[in-house]
Amino acid sequence: MQSILIANPKGGSGKSTLATNLAGALAHAGHRVMLGDIDRQHSAREWLGLRPAELPAISTWKFDPDAPARPPKGTTHAILDTPAGLHGKKLAAVLKVVSRVLVPLQPSPFDMRATRDFLAVLLEEKAVRHGKAYVAMVGNRVDPRTQAAQELQRFLGTYDLPVLAWLRDSQIYNHAAAAGLTIFDLPAWRADKHRADWQPILNWAAGEGAEPPSAG
Repeated sequence: MQSILIANPKGGSGKSTLATNLAGALAHAGHRVMLGDIDRQHSAREWLGLRPAELPAISTWKFDPDAPARPPKGTTHAILDTPAGLHGKKLAAVLKVVSRVLVPLQPSPFDMRATRDFLAVLLEEKAVRHGKAYVAMVGNRVDPRTQAAQELQRFLGTYDLPVLAWLRDSQIYNHAAAAGLTIFDLPAWRADKHRADWQPILNWAAGEGAEPPSAG
């Protein structure tokens, strides 16, 4: 089973968008997907409540951040959405039940500052140091034409971590989420270019490597 933690201490970094769309992509690929949610806002859980029943199934399981339980037997992929400010004992406890950590980051000085502090802590966690949980980054809501995108590239270049993808700044994610959908549930003519952005993330989620792409 692949178990993936979506984490960033900065609120509004796109954790729930990343978690739900990753779960949707994997469900469409025929995997048995569980989407857990320890965010007090329960964004992912509420989104699941909106998801149409005729779409590929995504389930959830009861998750206590103080005593995390593994997903039910038979699960192939577990995605765990997390709250802002995840740290300390709760972070260490969650890292014990995941194999990968995906950190979304927007091109904002505030996001970069918060993420820098988080990465300093995350990379010192025992599970990460011992290679039991692998960390990768995703540039989120990025317009490659902007100076902010260039600054984000420079920031991520200071870390020896894979940058899997640069997800474009688009309202399509908000429109899909409002209906309990992902971009993988939308017609191809609406979402194909956005889905292409995700392929390195899906390869990584499947256990494959990915070359760090350029933001342009």
